[in-house]
Amino acid sequence: MAFLIRFDFLLPPRQQEQMLAHWPWQLAIKLAMLLIFGQFSGLLSYFSLPDLTRLLYACATAYGLIAFVRFMNTSFVVPRSVLLTDFMFSFAALVGVRMGFRILRERFLAPKSAVAASGRARRVGIIGADDVGANLAKELMSRRGLGLEPVAFFDDHKSKWNKRVHGIPVLGAPEQLLNPKLNLKLDEVIIATPEAPAKRIGEVVRILQQARLRYESVPALEQLATGKVKVSQLREVEIQDLLGRSPVQLQTDQIRELLQGQVVMVTGAGGSIGSELCRQILNFNPERVLLLEQSEFLLFQIEQELREAGAGGEILPLVGDVCDQERLNQIFARFRPSIVFHAAAHKHVPMMENQPAEAVQNNTFGTARLAETSLAYGVRRFILISTDKAINPTNVMGATKRLAEIFLQSLDAAQADRDSAGTRFMAVRFGNVLGSSGSVIPTFRKQIAAGGPVKVTHPDVTRYFMTIPEAVGLVLQSATQGTGGEIFVLDMGQPVKIVDLARQLIELSGHRPGEDILIEYTGLRPGEKLFEELSHKGENITTTSHPKIMRFVCQPAPLDSVRATFATIAQQMHEVEANVLKMRLHQAVPEYRPYLAES
Repeated sequence: MAFLIRFDFLLPPRQQEQMLAHWPWQLAIKLAMLLIFGQFSGLLSYFSLPDLTRLLYACATAYGLIAFVRFMNTSFVVPRSVLLTDFMFSFAALVGVRMGFRILRERFLAPKSAVAASGRARRVGIIGADDVGANLAKELMSRRGLGLEPVAFFDDHKSKWNKRVHGIPVLGAPEQLLNPKLNLKLDEVIIATPEAPAKRIGEVVRILQQARLRYESVPALEQLATGKVKVSQLREVEIQDLLGRSPVQLQTDQIRELLQGQVVMVTGAGGSIGSELCRQILNFNPERVLLLEQSEFLLFQIEQELREAGAGGEILPLVGDVCDQERLNQIFARFRPSIVFHAAAHKHVPMMENQPAEAVQNNTFGTARLAETSLAYGVRRFILISTDKAINPTNVMGATKRLAEIFLQSLDAAQADRDSAGTRFMAVRFGNVLGSSGSVIPTFRKQIAAGGPVKVTHPDVTRYFMTIPEAVGLVLQSATQGTGGEIFVLDMGQPVKIVDLARQLIELSGHRPGEDILIEYTGLRPGEKLFEELSHKGENITTTSHPKIMRFVCQPAPLDSVRATFATIAQQMHEVEANVLKMRLHQAVPEYRPYLAES
C-alpha cells in the first residue's frame, strides 16, 4: 500500500522489483520486534494505553532497523517516503485491529444489566468534571453493559463551563439541574466529587432532591486511592458525606515503626472500633494480631472478613473475656503481645445506667485486670479506647471509663524506676463514631424505614461525630506519641445537633422532615447530657506533633489509694442498690454527677 500510494498506484518496474525482493525480510523484522515487545502474549480485546506505548516502540524500532539497512545497503533503493508511510500504516492497522476487538468486547459481548437489556440505557448526569468524574464517564462509556449513558457534566469551576470532557458537555454548576430549559431527561445523577466539602455535598443533595432526581455517589476517596474499589462501583450518599471533614493526614512512618513486626492484641475485636483497629493495624505488617472477643459471633465475622481480605497467619481469633484472669494469663504467657489496644467495653448509656455493676465490672475492673496483666508480661504500650463521656460524666458508662483512666495513670506513675522496658499506659478519648453499633444513626434509619416518627431526646442536644476509620487512624497515631500517663483527645471538629442529623437522614431517604416523617422529642434520658465537654478541670492541655491530637496531663492519684477505692466499690457490688453503687462511683470520681432513680 505504501508503494502504491507513493507512485499513484502505477509502480515502475524497478520499484516493483524492489518491493518483491525486500518485503520478506522487512516482514520478519517487524514480526520479531512485535514478539520482543510482547505483542503476541496480550489479549487483544483488553488493549489499553500501556499496550499502545509498547506497540509504538515495536513499530518504531522495526522502522529504525529497516532505515539503517537502507542507509548501509546501496542495492536497497526504496524511497524514504515509502518506508515512512509503511511505518504509519503498520502502526495504524495494528492499533485499529486491537481497538476493534476491544469495542466488540465492551459494547457487544459484555453481559448486559437488566436496564441495558431492555434496550434503553439510563441517561446520567455527572457532578464533577475533574479526574474522578472523567474516569467515571470513560468507564461508563466503555462498559455499555452497565446500562448507564453519561450525557452531561456539572461542575462548580467556571473555567470548565461550556467545555467538553470525553465529548460530553460541561453545562455549568449543579444548580443548572433546576433549569427547566435544559430538558436533559436525566434518569439519575452521580456525585463524583469525593474531595468536596461536606457542606457543598449537602447543598448538592438538596438540589437533586428538589429536582426529584435519583442520585448516587462514587466511593470514598480513600477507597479509590487504595484501589479497593473502582470509580464505577456506585453507592448511596451516606450521612458521612454530609458530616465528613477534610481527610486526616497520618504520619504513617511513625505508625509503621511502632507496629511492624510486633505481636499486637486488640480486645473487643468484633466491635465497630475494635474491628477497624484490626483492619488498619494489618496494613503496617505486624507479626501477628490477636483478636480477643467475648462474642463468638462477632469474632467469627471479623475473622472471615480479614481472611477474605488476604490476612492468613497474621491473625489469631481468641474467644475470651477481659474479666477472666486465668484466660488472660494463658493468652499473654503463650503469645507475648507487645502492644495492647483495649477497645472492649459496655458503652450503651441507658442500659448501663440501669445495671451499673456490669459497667463497673467490665469497663473499670476489666481494664485494670488487663492493664496489670500487660505490666506483668512486659507489654510495651497499652492504649485504652476511652470516650468524651468520661469528661465530667453524668452517666455510669462515662464514670466507669473515667475511673479506668484514673487507674491507668496511677499504674503508670507507680513505675517510678521504669526504663525503656517498662509499660507505657495511655488513653484516647473521642466522641461518637458514625455507624457504630448502638449509635443513633442505625436507630434513626430503622425508625425512618418504619415510617417514623424519628425520636430525638431534645431539640438542643449536640454531639461530636467522627467516622470510624478517622477515629481509629488517630488512635494509632496517638499510640506513637505517648510516653506514659497521658490522655489523648482527638480533634472532633464542630458539634452537630442531633435534630439536624435526623433531618438530613430523613432527606437522604427521600422524605420530607415534618411532613412525610415526623420528628418527636422524648426528653433527655437518665444520665444524658445536652452537650459533651472536652476536658476536666485541672487537666493541662498540650499539643502534640500531630495537629488533630491534643495531650492532657494531670497529677495521678497514688496507686494504693486507687486500689482501696476499687475495693470499696467492689463490696457486694452486685447486691447493693444501683443508687448506692452510683454514690460509690461519685466518691471515686468527684466530678461525676449521678442520676439517682427514685426508689
